[in-house]
Amino acid sequence: MSHKFVHPIETRYRTEMAELFTEEKKLESWLKVEGVLAKVHAKFGNLPQEEAEEINKKANLKYVKLERVKEIDREIHHDLMAMIKALTEQCEGDAGKYIHLGATSYDIEDTALALQIKEALKNIKESLLILLKELISLMDENKDTVCIGRTHGQHALPTTYGMRFGVWAYEINRHLDRLNEVIERISYGKMSGAIGTMASFGDYGIELQKEVMKELDLNPVLIANQIVQRDRHAEVILLTSLIGQTLAKIATEFRILQRTEISEMFEPFKKAQVGSSTMPQKRNPHKSERICSLARILKSNVIPALDNIILEDERDITNSANERIIFAENFIFLDFMIKQLTNNLKGIEFDMNKIEENLNLTKGACLSEKIMVKLVARGIGRQEGHEILRQSAIISKKEDRLIKDILLENNKIRDKFTKEELDELLDPHKYIGKAIVQTEDLIKFLKNKFDF
Repeated sequence: MSHKFVHPIETRYRTEMAELFTEEKKLESWLKVEGVLAKVHAKFGNLPQEEAEEINKKANLKYVKLERVKEIDREIHHDLMAMIKALTEQCEGDAGKYIHLGATSYDIEDTALALQIKEALKNIKESLLILLKELISLMDENKDTVCIGRTHGQHALPTTYGMRFGVWAYEINRHLDRLNEVIERISYGKMSGAIGTMASFGDYGIELQKEVMKELDLNPVLIANQIVQRDRHAEVILLTSLIGQTLAKIATEFRILQRTEISEMFEPFKKAQVGSSTMPQKRNPHKSERICSLARILKSNVIPALDNIILEDERDITNSANERIIFAENFIFLDFMIKQLTNNLKGIEFDMNKIEENLNLTKGACLSEKIMVKLVARGIGRQEGHEILRQSAIISKKEDRLIKDILLENNKIRDKFTKEELDELLDPHKYIGKAIVQTEDLIKFLKNKFDF
């Protein structure tokens, strides 16, 4: 019976990242570690050089076929041992007798997993750098695009789209810092036997482990039991979730700003794209919603990753089954999400007229802070000024009038400001503080740091 896909990770959300998590790739990594182990054993005189060369020659997918490994696994119910048996079948002479000498399954599996995750994290890093470049470009292009800032969903003060993109870019920058740290901490393997004592490797255990890891460009753990401890792996899953939450935050802002009532910023919408099966007018931000949806999966996988830290005694395999899922899901989904958001940013659309309309939607009330500060400079106390502006904003909204006109009806205000002065003070384009300077400084910092 031909295989039918169940999980959309194989179809709808698949990216190149998936190649790192295929059954073939895992088998290839296991074989690589077995080959290196044999090579190092020969270096220490534990097996003949020609036998080590034979193992290395055959320890690859050219000779060891996935279907044969699966066939053996169905019989013995141990996938790692199935790989060993399949490799042994391919080796000529006495070489097969030396395969997996002194090792336990997770010497191979955890060391191979470190190689896999290390490569996956490097791929995520490259994708994030592309995303960061796009954000920097948008910062530069929109550093002086003034818009209304919102807090609690309410109009607050003017800001700029350059600052909005800058906040996101600065956060991506921190994730890249975390990535570098986590790559270092996950790049550890072990070759220390059944419960980590290295008894099966005799007097040369520590040196053998060092040499195996050196060959694989990994670091040797200083101490372990039967596995590499899962705090390292939990940190990886937590990092992917952290990045996913930032992507979801950005995607959420896309969704908010694309609302019909706001209509300032839009994700790309292709010419033939359909928003709704029954409402032809709809332009749904479904790409952004998809990012938010997948971020929930990444976040949910943090729980099993944390639970995997707590294994009994020198080990149990309660981590094993879920790890076959959580690493693939989080890395493939995250890669998809980064690429989706990058494409959204590349095709971003602005409605400048709507941005300006929203900026003035409160009829000047969003500049109340500015007036209040100026009142203090002209002899009215801050608290009294706050109350005058608060009451004026309420009347402005209730009566649908410019706050300037309300203020000019107040004797205290009229004594302190002329109509022309109020017009100047209530220009939202002239109350953005150091928004442009901060944005430009961040652009310089990021370009210098990442050599863009």
